[in-house]
Amino acid sequence: MNALKSIFAWLGRFLEKARTVMLNLGTAFVLIFFTVLIIGAFTASGPDVKDPDGRVLFINPEGTVVDQEVFSSDFLSSLTAEQTNQIQTRDLIELIRAAAEDEKIPAVFIDFSSTGFAGPTTAINIAKELKALRESGKRVIAMNDRLTTTSYLMASQASEVWVHPVGSISVMGLGGMRPYQKELYENLKINFHNYSQGDFKSAVEGNTRTDMSENDRLQREALLNPIWDEMKRLMAEARGIESSDIQSFADGYVGFFGEAAMGNIAYAQANNIIDGTKSFPEFRQYMIEEFGLDEEAETETYKTISYNEYAKQIESDSSDSDNHIAVITAEGAIMEGDISQGVAGANGVVKQIRSAHEDENTKAIVFRVNSPGGSIIASEMMRDELFAAKNKGIDVIVSMGDYAASGGVYISTPADYIFAEPTTITGSIGVAIALPTLENVMDYVGVNFDGVVTSKHGGWDPTQAIDEDLDKIFAAWGADAYDRFVNFVAESRSQPYEDIKKIAGGRVWIATSAKEIGLVDEIGGIDDAIAYAANMAELEDYQVEYYGKKLSPEELLIKELLENFDVSLGEPKVLSALNGLADFYETMTNIQEPKALLTCKDCLVDLD
Repeated sequence: MNALKSIFAWLGRFLEKARTVMLNLGTAFVLIFFTVLIIGAFTASGPDVKDPDGRVLFINPEGTVVDQEVFSSDFLSSLTAEQTNQIQTRDLIELIRAAAEDEKIPAVFIDFSSTGFAGPTTAINIAKELKALRESGKRVIAMNDRLTTTSYLMASQASEVWVHPVGSISVMGLGGMRPYQKELYENLKINFHNYSQGDFKSAVEGNTRTDMSENDRLQREALLNPIWDEMKRLMAEARGIESSDIQSFADGYVGFFGEAAMGNIAYAQANNIIDGTKSFPEFRQYMIEEFGLDEEAETETYKTISYNEYAKQIESDSSDSDNHIAVITAEGAIMEGDISQGVAGANGVVKQIRSAHEDENTKAIVFRVNSPGGSIIASEMMRDELFAAKNKGIDVIVSMGDYAASGGVYISTPADYIFAEPTTITGSIGVAIALPTLENVMDYVGVNFDGVVTSKHGGWDPTQAIDEDLDKIFAAWGADAYDRFVNFVAESRSQPYEDIKKIAGGRVWIATSAKEIGLVDEIGGIDDAIAYAANMAELEDYQVEYYGKKLSPEELLIKELLENFDVSLGEPKVLSALNGLADFYETMTNIQEPKALLTCKDCLVDLD
């Protein structure tokens, strides 16, 4: 026995030493990495800045275009985590507009094949900027090996569109299928109780039905068709064809896999959807002939400058004024906690609002809402802080982005005035509550519950059945939350409760329709909202302050170093398989905590 103890004691000491060594090695590696990076920065100062004169500007954003760049609360840890690169919409727009006016830039080469967008409105807005770039007289060239719906939307705005001979064009339009899992839950002996409020509130339909409800189909068609029509219009006008030609092309899409769409190339060329095909060596030679050989390049190529290099040379228009208009963004799902990619964390957003209204220079707040909703309490936190700003006499203007639905409407109710983009998705005034219970599962596997409690439902959890009294409690919970929501909207829009209730019901609206029924005040973008805020505050001069997470000097240095040496902070990846089982797993992991949500996750548009 003593010998056995000695062996385990030795093994424990060995493992502890091994762990210590590995930690030390890891730490040493990180220190060496950043030391080399910093030394390289000071000795080489990164790559030489190119003179853009006579060079083709290459715009190929890799990542997701968002309203506001978001960094993890622990920036250094995020460097090793898988995350998506972010490109701020305003930065990309500034770059495109600068190129349009820059006589040194003879042409712009665009490739959006690695670009994602926060939503359809963001994609449409960037396409319109590219259209304006072409209409400025600037030569715009697109070359891709494969094109999706959104990347073709961008490419179509070019003066000429080339595709690799064995590339693919997958313009499929919008929408898609969702799993309906009622029978799955029945087969697993799980009871699903729906306490959602609103005849159009479809967030939990996937768990309670075997097919799409007519109300959900109606509202989805009312959303997707106008957005798709706008995208088709932009594509068709740029190519000098009809929208019906784009529709025919989308209807003729063949194959689930990208390479199966190679058959579309000949059709696309014959119908002016593209100009033609070129291999990469052919395209490179074409660009050399058009714009000259780059004598400074290590390989034989044409004169070009990357958009990152060019962006560093752009002089931004900024005024130095004591009058500030604070732009605060709520982007992603509204949740408690910190802001992160895809999450409008209430703690972080509230902190930004408070920082703005505590700054004596802040004369107005533009609240950019780009969210399908989320948590009630998180929405309340943002709403309360916006009212704290208003109580100080600070005007609050809301600018709705891709989505301002459900909780996105809730947090917009303090606004003095609401702008929405033409294709903004809003509404969804309703409450989503669904609760699975496992009493039949427990009975089937032979688990019984018994115990002593001091209150009627003190020992209840979702492993047990919902009795009549508890059913009434949950139903009242949903009804009260819905009533509170409708009242907030009615007060903010200066409309009777009954009028708002008629257009509520969880129904989702496109912005142009939302304006007609009084949910928004004006169709316009964030620039319009900022201008309106300045006018409302009677400002002759002002500067715009965009609020976001401030990096420390050390973090800024590391970020700058990584960007200078072309080291990516992340890589966009999309995982979409087994959605039904994933939703089921999420439901099971959260089953102990029933929640009422102001969410419209099903109004999100799948662009590709």
